[in-house]
Amino acid sequence: MSLTRVTDGEIATIVTSLQMLERPKPRPMAPSNLRLDRWREPAPDRYRTLFRRIGEPWLWFSRLVMDEAALLKIIHDPTVEIYAVTDRQGIEIGLLELDFREAGQAELSFFGLVPELTGKGEGRWLMGQALALCWRKGIERVWVHTCTLDHPKALNFYRAQGFVPYARAIETFPDPRVIGILPPEAAPQVPLLKPASLR
Repeated sequence: MSLTRVTDGEIATIVTSLQMLERPKPRPMAPSNLRLDRWREPAPDRYRTLFRRIGEPWLWFSRLVMDEAALLKIIHDPTVEIYAVTDRQGIEIGLLELDFREAGQAELSFFGLVPELTGKGEGRWLMGQALALCWRKGIERVWVHTCTLDHPKALNFYRAQGFVPYARAIETFPDPRVIGILPPEAAPQVPLLKPASLR
């Protein structure tokens, strides 16, 4: 076995892709005080604010570096559905994004709640909502990917919901904290290694 060095200022992660090829049987679910609010053609700033709020602890940054035209092409596409998860007070505490752009398939593009809800069962509620929305007429496959930067329990959570891993890859990219997309204190569980020129 050998190790491949990752350049300081970059991050490497193992990405696992998972899929479902048939609708799962309904599971009993505890009631939730949360709800889904569909965002039709959201304003880019509003979308990025929620994306950052949910994803910053896990170094989500892909939508933050897109130029506005590229972002709008996705989030205003009628076959992409975006939902904010809101609490009783109407505060946005989660994000669900479903991509139906490929015929016969549904991708859980983004799925997440604020860290304060971890371990409280709300993730199972949100997944139940997501799968109910995904499995509609004509859909033959639902898929999602997760990586080693996500919550440590994310992969097993998806598997417990019925997803089956089918592919794995290594992704390397500039650390979004180094290039100024996310603050240096984001994701403290991931060591920040700046290149020598920035130390």
